[in-house]
Amino acid sequence: MKILVLNCGSSSIKYKLLDMKENTIMAQGGIEKIGLTGSFLKFTLPNGNKVILEGEILEHRTGIEYILGVITSDKYGCIKSLKEIDAVGHRVAHGGEKFNSSVIIDEDVIQNIIKCIDLAPLHNPSNLNGIYAIQELMPEVPQVAVFDTAFHQTMPDHAYMYGLPYSLYEKYGIRRYGFHGTSHRYVSKRACEFLNIPYEEQKIISCHIGNGASIAAIKGGVSVDTSMGMTPVEGLLMGTRCGDVDAGVLTYIMEKENIGAQAINTIANKYSGVLGVSGISSDMREIEAAEQAGDKRAILALSIYSYRIKKYIGAYAAALGGVDVLIFTGGVGENQIGIRKDICEGLDFLNIEIDEKANNIKGEETIISPENKKVKVVIIPTDEELMIALDTLKLLN
Repeated sequence: MKILVLNCGSSSIKYKLLDMKENTIMAQGGIEKIGLTGSFLKFTLPNGNKVILEGEILEHRTGIEYILGVITSDKYGCIKSLKEIDAVGHRVAHGGEKFNSSVIIDEDVIQNIIKCIDLAPLHNPSNLNGIYAIQELMPEVPQVAVFDTAFHQTMPDHAYMYGLPYSLYEKYGIRRYGFHGTSHRYVSKRACEFLNIPYEEQKIISCHIGNGASIAAIKGGVSVDTSMGMTPVEGLLMGTRCGDVDAGVLTYIMEKENIGAQAINTIANKYSGVLGVSGISSDMREIEAAEQAGDKRAILALSIYSYRIKKYIGAYAAALGGVDVLIFTGGVGENQIGIRKDICEGLDFLNIEIDEKANNIKGEETIISPENKKVKVVIIPTDEELMIALDTLKLLN
């Protein structure tokens, strides 16, 4: 079975075509700057070479049509006809309280995704555009929605409720939902396979850290808490998001700067985090280079970044009643050696420690804790597309 996985952002589309029978990636790439000047499609050929095709791409339907044209083309294609694609799996940002697992898309599912637009106004409309495009271009092909929030629907109410009037939860669904659920689900299961230990018996802390970042506490195979909240802005310091902040600070800034809700939302999401503190970049590689050059604000940004993660690990160890496995994944978690070291430093009271030699690695599945330590610290590269494809395959079977 060949499954196309689509991840439609507000101005981007990422895609991957997988042959589930052969367990191979047939095509992968993405479109950037949809609706903007300088749109382009970038994809990787089977030999590893990258190709960039520039062109005006004004909306998601055109972008998906472009992708489908490339994968069936004589020059760059891997299939002869769209009829070879058996199903399409979509990453959908927010499923609210309605969806606690992946589902086959029908009109009722679409209407419920629409109802969640208020909870994810930047992401759900783009996800829907991808679904509508496939309905038009490949009407006979079944589609599956895999929700970023679904994995965290197992959180108990004392973990997901905020200390606000309960009526606001009843009226607007204001509560913690969490994100990166597909990644946390994949790496937690994969870590236990890699370590050859039973998934349902472990206390796991999963750190998906990159430009966007979240931590999940997983006990007995289910999520019991996570750092992101009703929106992805809560929790850790991120590339451009502020993470945890006193709500009073936001209203104070609004009064002092004489700005409204949209402007403060933009500040918290786009101009804060590592970028806001350092004044340099949201790219951790650039921040590490500036830190090594002695830049004080870069040093501060990295200190805050690592400290927040360390603090959440401690909190989740308490929530879980201990920890058996600590996972690093995401762009930073998989590749930033120094940050992993800083995070784990001083956590030996939890039996969390890393072996510096083992830690000197990037992007590979490996154990980075000493052999004699009870808590296994591992790097597990995430693969959300594979998780989406597996869910799609399971539902269709």
